[in-house]
Amino acid sequence: MATKQCPCGLGDPYEQCCGRLHQGRASAATAELLMRSRFSAFAVRDEAYLLRTWHSSTRPPGVEFDPGLRWVRLEILDRVEGGMFATEGTVEFRAHYREGGQRGAMQERSLFVRDAGNWVYLGPQ
Repeated sequence: MATKQCPCGLGDPYEQCCGRLHQGRASAATAELLMRSRFSAFAVRDEAYLLRTWHSSTRPPGVEFDPGLRWVRLEILDRVEGGMFATEGTVEFRAHYREGGQRGAMQERSLFVRDAGNWVYLGPQ
């Protein structure tokens, strides 16, 4: 059986890439890696991971996944700070999807902060 490639776009197998973050075996070292892992969580519909990595001040009560929408590709357009030793950072991205046979994309500049030592998504900037 072939190993499934991670949706985040880094080219690694899912289990060795974002899968280990989703399962709690590792934490994202940078804001960009958290962004990539959150995109992957949307792609694999991992609500628990999305909520766990959302800042408590902006976290919704739940995540509703559109059954007709499939996230297919992530582009990182820009990043400011958000490194291994930073306490905040921004990542601008374009997330590509398919819905009803049509292609689409959404773009956001997201703010990430450290909370108890871990990167979390605060919201759009």
